[in-house]
Amino acid sequence: MSLRLLLALVTVVLAPPAIAGRVDVPYRIAVLRGLDKITARVRTFEAPVGETVGFGTLEIRVEACFRSPPVEPPEAAAFLVIDAVDPGRPRRRAFSGWMFASSPSLSALEHPVYDVWLLDCRERLEGEEDAAAAPPSPPQPPSAEAPAAPLPPAGAKPR
Repeated sequence: MSLRLLLALVTVVLAPPAIAGRVDVPYRIAVLRGLDKITARVRTFEAPVGETVGFGTLEIRVEACFRSPPVEPPEAAAFLVIDAVDPGRPRRRAFSGWMFASSPSLSALEHPVYDVWLLDCRERLEGEEDAAAAPPSPPQPPSAEAPAAPLPPAGAKPR
């Protein structure tokens, strides 16, 4: 195998996945969308972090919800734990992992009746201000104590 091919393979294998932007700003609520494949009904619902919500026979618990800062490309990611609670059957873990709003098929729930995917995160946690999100402060005018140096007259030669 040539050295170039080997380096190309190593680069592809070791490269991080191409997920748009950082997702390090925590939020309180995950906005999810669910599809019942039998009835073809779609429902958008909110799931607070740390609480369990129901969708059909699924119980969905959001462990964390993060969103990229405003200066980064838009992205939301949530860690979801989804259990199937079918009547007459034991509880079964249907999904546990990260879901990304921009790439729903990257990490998806595989269930014969339901699809669930992340749309967004809402309600930023208190005290989690992002310095990059704050608008830059306008330049301050020169103070009255130190007047600006006058401009040299036109045509004057520098010393």
